[in-house]
Amino acid sequence: MRDDLPETGVRLPNLAISPIRAVLRRVLYACGALAAVFLLVAVDLDGYKDSYDGKVSLLDALYYATVTVSTTGYGDITPVSPLARAINIVAVTPLRIVFLVILVGTTLEVLTQRTRENFLIQRWRSGLRDHTVIVGYGTKGRAATRTLLENDRAKESIVVVDPRAEAIEEANADGFVGVVGDATRSEVLNRAGVRLAKEIIIAVQRDDTTALVTLTSRQLNPSATIVAAVREAENDPLVRQSGADVVITSSDAAGRMLGVATQSPAVSALIEDFLVYGKGLDLTERPVRPHEVGKAAIECDGMVIAVVRDGEIVPYADPRAASVREGDRLVVIHVPQE
Repeated sequence: MRDDLPETGVRLPNLAISPIRAVLRRVLYACGALAAVFLLVAVDLDGYKDSYDGKVSLLDALYYATVTVSTTGYGDITPVSPLARAINIVAVTPLRIVFLVILVGTTLEVLTQRTRENFLIQRWRSGLRDHTVIVGYGTKGRAATRTLLENDRAKESIVVVDPRAEAIEEANADGFVGVVGDATRSEVLNRAGVRLAKEIIIAVQRDDTTALVTLTSRQLNPSATIVAAVREAENDPLVRQSGADVVITSSDAAGRMLGVATQSPAVSALIEDFLVYGKGLDLTERPVRPHEVGKAAIECDGMVIAVVRDGEIVPYADPRAASVREGDRLVVIHVPQE
């Protein structure tokens, strides 16, 4: 975890080195310059004179190196031999300049880094519209991002929210903007631009947290499509009441897949095939085309298995699917092109 980063906040992918690391690196350089001057003086102690007692010890050499590279220069220790003065001209003075450059450069780098990060975040916020917010970057969250990318969604249109800093670092490494924080808080969701989001995917570990995040998200954005995952089927109604449009029960779905696999491995393999986009068969949703209005669902282009009408899914064999209407959407089995 990067020590310089706050507990909550926006993190853009591929940011430059952190300010703390930059400072530590430059401190090492400065110590190197100080050590070099100390060694140059230490090898020729007789070439220097102390105004106090005339002799220069190793401690005096370290003191001289410190006040010299820092440009303090009290003048109590001075080079007196031609060799010591030559070394001061050729080596010590350039090291003093290097030390000053390190000092000024550190300040400028920290300020530039902060300014650059703030500028990039403000530019990112200004263009944030109709994006997808994914709450939780665990197994389900990562799978959701992969599916979105397979459906030609741009990485710039996906924002990840997670309370774990290491999860957001992983999201950054994958090319996504991340927000560190508790998504049950409106402040954190606002950082992710949830008010302007088109879709919100909630893939956290606990069902009670899912319900709270769903409720908060719906209050902030009444029009977004909210898809949430729960572990237990009994929590499905609660999450729907909180504002979710679609609720996926992960444990029940996995259990049904296990049961189907024991009875019909081919059906199980086919269902798994549908879940992997771009491989074998895909399920896609598309609007009704003008020439399809008035036709039965099975007469429309492609292999139509359902009609989505006013938010309700109507199977193709239902009498209501005998005539598709303008504004309906069709769920079609699609065979990806090789």
